[in-house]
Amino acid sequence: MSSLRTLVFYATPAHDCSYLPDREATTMFVDPRAHIDKKLYSQLTALGFRRSGTHYYRPHCEACNACIPVRVNVNHFQPDRNQRRVMKKNSDLECTLVPAAFTESYYRLYANYVELRHKDGDMYPPSREQFISFLVEGTSDSWFLEMCKDGELVALAAIDVLDDGLSAIYTVFDPTQESRSLGTFAVLWQIEETKRRKQPHLYLGYWIKQCNKMSYKTRFKPMEALHDGQWRVLTTE
Repeated sequence: MSSLRTLVFYATPAHDCSYLPDREATTMFVDPRAHIDKKLYSQLTALGFRRSGTHYYRPHCEACNACIPVRVNVNHFQPDRNQRRVMKKNSDLECTLVPAAFTESYYRLYANYVELRHKDGDMYPPSREQFISFLVEGTSDSWFLEMCKDGELVALAAIDVLDDGLSAIYTVFDPTQESRSLGTFAVLWQIEETKRRKQPHLYLGYWIKQCNKMSYKTRFKPMEALHDGQWRVLTTE
């Protein structure tokens, strides 16, 4: 059984940064041969690691520390006026948690989202193999949140269950439903689900101050950020 003391880590060669132009990045990965159970996964997440399929990683860049792990303290979260409006707008959706798995309807939604919203990203062009390796394979306590309107899937969020809360892995939605703010709604739903489970934290991955695509994360207050091994309330000024 692996533990934090016995884990072996590997660093990738420098590569183009996916978030900031004209910068190089290095990624630290946990040895893929290690057995990562829920307890160890939770410990790694609290140390700033994320999961992508069967891989556990975190940025490890020598000259840059722009990627900051963030999480929501759900017990102190109070939705602002816009977030309350988003919840009301989506009160007609049927939301269901199901075990993470591959279906054609999930993949079609994913592929459409990537093709229309993220042609400049690492996931383009989408493929079924990519969907499975990214969102289906990995931990056994991984779930999909189905968000449906009149029986039609309009959004899908991948969620991992940890010892101290939930980890928001990724959300895709029907781009024609952009006015619903489904990405925001998915986070709000996960905050409420974390509360229902009587757990304290919803992990939202990394926040980069200079990256506009990540600015939405700071709207979920109080946001906590990992600095020098300690979680503290994030100040964005």
